Amino acid sequence: MSEAVTSAFPWLSIIGLGEDGPEGLCTASRGALAAAEIVMGPARHLSLLAEAGARRIAWPVPFAEGLPQLLALRGQRVAVLASGDPFWFGAGAVLARHLECGEWQAFPGRSSFSLAAARMGWPLEGTECFGLHAAPLSRLRPRLAPGRRMLVLLRDGAAVQALADYLAAEGFGGSQLALMEALGGPRERRTDARAEALPARSFSHPVCAAVAVAGEGAVLPLASGRPDGWFESDGQITKRPIRALTLSALAPRPFEHLWDIGGGSGSVGIEWLLCDPTLDASTIEPRAERAARIAANAARLGAHRLRVVEGSAPKALAQLERPDAVFIGGGLSRELLDWLDNHLPEGTRLVANAVTLESEALLTEAQARRGGELLRIALSSAEALGPRRGWKAAYPIVQWSHVT
Repeated sequence: MSEAVTSAFPWLSIIGLGEDGPEGLCTASRGALAAAEIVMGPARHLSLLAEAGARRIAWPVPFAEGLPQLLALRGQRVAVLASGDPFWFGAGAVLARHLECGEWQAFPGRSSFSLAAARMGWPLEGTECFGLHAAPLSRLRPRLAPGRRMLVLLRDGAAVQALADYLAAEGFGGSQLALMEALGGPRERRTDARAEALPARSFSHPVCAAVAVAGEGAVLPLASGRPDGWFESDGQITKRPIRALTLSALAPRPFEHLWDIGGGSGSVGIEWLLCDPTLDASTIEPRAERAARIAANAARLGAHRLRVVEGSAPKALAQLERPDAVFIGGGLSRELLDWLDNHLPEGTRLVANAVTLESEALLTEAQARRGGELLRIALSSAEALGPRRGWKAAYPIVQWSHVT
């Protein structure tokens, strides 16, 4: 790409087009479309344009296959059509990642979220918005709670029934759905129904579901230390109170990456991700059945940014993205601590839990050599003792927290 190309004009215009076609565009968007020599977009968008005009190229499926075609047109005047606002669960951000800032200009249209909120009378700032064109419905799970309002963009008409079935299976079949097809265009249609009583008819793409959540389903708590029952396990799990203290010590911050070594059920890595949508995590687990269970737990709870690595530390750590925080919940050894000491970037937060005398001795020695804090956690719970009750002590946990 030459400097002359980017400084002369932005060769690419990203135009948000609604179901009402060019008539719904603002003056600037119409001007960019009229100036284009080539127009690329999905066949549905191209069909909304008049026959005369620029050369047309239908964007292929899957989406990624269209990127090389578009970039090969660099230097010509090109318009790419996208739905509504291209930078709200749209194609705009994907395109921008492949271009210099001077190469493109954007003309957002009315988003489906804005149109749906206007139809419902819902304030957007208090409504959860999801683009599930290529994502599983389980992304909704952390947000399911009575009284929650959601706007959900679905991949196609068949996904409407899948959404209703999912809500009912999670105990929220009483949720009220407003199913809006082809918002903003002449084909617009709305169907209102409860999730558990969806009418047996077909729905057309594009479709947006407004969901007023209701029902008796379990609500995922917001605080760290969720009940153990949210995680399938074989007994190898960081229990709820210890997990809450562990997450507090790990202190997640936006855009950070966690190594969860010895994942077990994946509870620590999953709870790390539930703290903020910008977080990432890699869980290392040597046993195949546990690795599969971790992946299933993450998928069920909408923790899609968890990478499950089947292997043993430290060998499995070498090729991972550098961490901002590390948790050792299993597989603690002198070799692992030495490897981390030699390879972790300065400023990495390290938290390790020990339950055996041998692993406790390793952490005591590590704290003496490297510094940090040692915390001994002794918990007891009330249990039946004959006709009365007494305190039953759990094995104490020693936790070492250290910043490299």
